[in-house]
Amino acid sequence: MPHQAPTTSAEGEQGTFAIASDGGGDPAIRLRGLRKEFGQVHAVDGVDLDIPPGEFFSMLGPSGSGKTTVLRMIAGFELPTAGTIELHGRDVSRLAPFDRDVNTVFQDYALFPHMTVQQNVEYGLRVKRVPRAERRQRAKEALDTVRLGEFGERKPDQLSGGQRQRVALARALVNRPKVLLLDEPLGALDLKLRHTMQTELKQIQRDVGITFIFVTHDQDEALTMSDRIAVFNAGRIEQVGSPVEVYERPASAFVAGFVGTSNLLSGGGAENIIGKPGVFSIRPEKIRVDADLSKPADVGETSATGTVTDTVYAGATVRYEVTLDAGGQLSVVRQNTAEPADFEGGRVRLSWRHEHSFRVPEAG
Repeated sequence: MPHQAPTTSAEGEQGTFAIASDGGGDPAIRLRGLRKEFGQVHAVDGVDLDIPPGEFFSMLGPSGSGKTTVLRMIAGFELPTAGTIELHGRDVSRLAPFDRDVNTVFQDYALFPHMTVQQNVEYGLRVKRVPRAERRQRAKEALDTVRLGEFGERKPDQLSGGQRQRVALARALVNRPKVLLLDEPLGALDLKLRHTMQTELKQIQRDVGITFIFVTHDQDEALTMSDRIAVFNAGRIEQVGSPVEVYERPASAFVAGFVGTSNLLSGGGAENIIGKPGVFSIRPEKIRVDADLSKPADVGETSATGTVTDTVYAGATVRYEVTLDAGGQLSVVRQNTAEPADFEGGRVRLSWRHEHSFRVPEAG
């Protein structure tokens, strides 16, 4: 469920940070018939989307899928070729970026190296001619919210990558936008720091209670952080849903293949194993592998026999590639709870619950 924000303040670790009102019952963002063309290229091709206030919403897709272009149009950095953009019921489709109540955090932090952290966060308020005492107080509250209240006098080069990212976030939050746009802000961080920042960013969003729209091409990042996800492909949205809906019940073969790792079983292999035609998604972690071919499948299970053609050791898990006797190939992932079984080149039986064969609506 999206995180709602009925109040107008959120408690930081060391202070209270005021947030914008949600503007009533209108969605935070409403897109209708949104299109963007660059010459003959249809970068965004008819996007309709409602994002309610207080939601952590992710736009997920491969490079060139249109997600970043949609974010830039919401921010006002690009004007739509057609369609409308509403912010809390107000049409902002043709307004300049500074006339929209949004702020953007980019992958490049763009901090001023000669300024302190406090001065960096205050900068936007200085441009708006906010009185000195007020801007210092608001900047301190924003830094408290991102857990950097004691770092105000440091320079950016004295901070870690994760701390610099949080300064950029505080600089955006200090303007008290109704919507915060984040364009792959964690992409420059190393894997361990990125995982830490995912947790912190989600907690900050819950603390301040405003709408976050997060663009990423990282499926794990979107699944970990989001209330809902829109999966983009070729300028269109393939599916919008919660992380569980998108992962467990993909709306298309593209979504099944792009979000996480999925097996797609179709054609004769699907008919022989599942007993009906169509394209079926089976997640690798749902499949059990057994070297005993004589062992029957349990009640409520589907099974198939095949030959292991490859084994990939990945530390926490082991992946087996199995060519099926009935046609097709399946990947199987096992938790590395004991010494990895050496199935390579051997004959195995695969089994999974009937409900884990999810029929996708289209063949891809």
